[in-house]
Amino acid sequence: MSEAPEQPGSSDPAQFGFQVTERLPGGLGRAGVISTPHGEIHTPAFVVVGTKATVKAVLPESVAQLGAQAVLANALHLYLQPGSDLVDEAGGLGAFMNWPGPTFTDSGGFQVMSLGVGFKKVLAMDVTGLQDDDVIAEGKQRQAHVDDDGVWFTSPINGDRHRFTPEVSMRVQHELGADITFAFDELTTLFNTRQYQEASVERTQAWAQRCLTTHRKLTRQRSHRPYQALFGVVQGAHYEDLRRTACRGLAATQVDGQHFDGYGIGGALEKRRLGEIVGWCSQELPDDRPRHLLGISEPDDLFAAIAAGADTFDCVNPSRVARNAAIYTAHGRYNVNTAANRRAFVALEDDCDCYTCTHYTRAYLHHLFKAKEMLASTLATIHNERFTVRLVDTIRAAIAAGDFEACRTEVLGQFYGPLAQIGLGATRVDNR
Repeated sequence: MSEAPEQPGSSDPAQFGFQVTERLPGGLGRAGVISTPHGEIHTPAFVVVGTKATVKAVLPESVAQLGAQAVLANALHLYLQPGSDLVDEAGGLGAFMNWPGPTFTDSGGFQVMSLGVGFKKVLAMDVTGLQDDDVIAEGKQRQAHVDDDGVWFTSPINGDRHRFTPEVSMRVQHELGADITFAFDELTTLFNTRQYQEASVERTQAWAQRCLTTHRKLTRQRSHRPYQALFGVVQGAHYEDLRRTACRGLAATQVDGQHFDGYGIGGALEKRRLGEIVGWCSQELPDDRPRHLLGISEPDDLFAAIAAGADTFDCVNPSRVARNAAIYTAHGRYNVNTAANRRAFVALEDDCDCYTCTHYTRAYLHHLFKAKEMLASTLATIHNERFTVRLVDTIRAAIAAGDFEACRTEVLGQFYGPLAQIGLGATRVDNR
């Protein structure tokens, strides 16, 4: 992470930039550098998720130590608690959470979808034989309702009713002060009908225009803060024509000559078609702007997305599974809380350079998880986040060296191939 000092009183779009430094021969993949008021992000890059202004169980200093270049927090969560006005008063997200590097904020669109239908993830949904615009997860109640102007939703904290619109999302994100923000979008599921997906793409495009208009206004009003980049978000599910239409619409969107600073690729994706869908978007979006793919971290997904032209990624999965004792290694995943690891006085992963692996053993983490000690989550999360950050760093180096395909073959062959014994009887857990 390369830090740069803040420049108060200089909310100038020139503070943000993107430069492509390497390209995959004959393809869409590339490496580059995103410049922000708080430092550079060398791409491809994995952005560690700190949803509520914290990477769960891990100090910001540890997040920097494991190699993370940037952190993403969520606007809707911070709007509800502690309030974006409070974060603004503290000097913005980075100052509030003691993170000196670049920051992202998600618009809250994903959380609205989750409140609306009860599903926590949309990647790799099993939708065989089902399309229903009124679908909701079993045992859940609909807590969000979308209309053309915005969303009404019920707070999962205290049950209060709130209104989120593109204008509200922009105000909240400007108060949070992240270097990179996202336009408020409607996230659909693969269960939704084609007709609804069409209407949703149109709605998201209209919201994007309103977001850019409000962003320009707030940038002028808040000239005492460093410039915040705004990314438009591409929806369209698995429909090629809708994805391409959405991309063209966002690329053409402008206010007073200003376009989006970059683009997010979101929404419902079938895992097997991830690379194909990202490729459609990369072909349509401006080449000189960064592309962020929302919500992926599995090794095969990262390679597919990077080859298709995605530059940055975020996902809660490395930390989420860590809190349930699942450990990533070059040879797959295993659960450290199984009996086989009770006397495994070895590192979580051979040759791993993370703080956990250089200081602690599987036996110790096994004990922490069995004893339900909070330190278990901290140490497991450090390892999993380091694994993911290091993997994307390795891919970036492979692009520069011209070895991308060889790197992909080796890494995925180890991770998804026949699993060798990891220590004492560890078993692989496939997350696909």
